[in-house]
Amino acid sequence: MILWEALGSVLIGLAIAYGASRWRPRRLPARPLVLSTGSGGALFGALLAHTVLGPGNSAAVLIVALGFAAAMLSLLIRPAGRSRRRRSVTA
Repeated sequence: MILWEALGSVLIGLAIAYGASRWRPRRLPARPLVLSTGSGGALFGALLAHTVLGPGNSAAVLIVALGFAAAMLSLLIRPAGRSRRRRSVTA
């Protein structure tokens, strides 16, 4: 059963990463990095959830995998434009 959860979580991670790279291609780095981050984050989330929840909670494991993939992909997002912050000089 854990094999199907792992395979499902990797597919979920790839799907969310592919969707993110198609939706905001300029705000994310290269597509191979995005795809590997999405699938790796989902797999890590699924394994962690399976360890905590135990066997028999496949739906919850896949939902946690989706959340981990989204969280990992959010770390890759670059700012939209140049920041116009002014440097403040403190004496």
